[in-house]
Amino acid sequence: MFYGEYNYKIDEKGRVAIPPRFRRELKDGVVLSPAAEKCINVYSLSEWRKLAASLTSGPLTPSKMRRLNRAIFATAFNVDIDGQGRVALPVPLREHAEIQEDVVVTGANTYLEIWDQALWEEEKTISQEQAWQIIESLERRDESK
Repeated sequence: MFYGEYNYKIDEKGRVAIPPRFRRELKDGVVLSPAAEKCINVYSLSEWRKLAASLTSGPLTPSKMRRLNRAIFATAFNVDIDGQGRVALPVPLREHAEIQEDVVVTGANTYLEIWDQALWEEEKTISQEQAWQIIESLERRDESK
């Protein structure tokens, strides 16, 4: 499980550190992909395989499945973690996430997210405000069963 937030700087080669506590789990490499929001998702290889399997067994029509696969898999990058625990962020993903110099690596349960620090602060505020509303709606749903 990935959790917490960790502040880093992108180096001159576009690399960012993976938090030390997660490196062992990610030692075989990671898959980076653009998220729906302006951030980069970081998956372990095993988690990426689970995601891929769930997408290929969905209830979508073949044409929608092809489009979904193109959107997700054509924009993903398989990268290794270097000896200093860093990953190189490909330029297309940095542009998608509007990453400048200061970044935040956040845990998101089964994967990590890499955010530009300013965008993360905005998203964190919105997420924290809405989280309690979402929790309350789940509680009301459970009570009605």
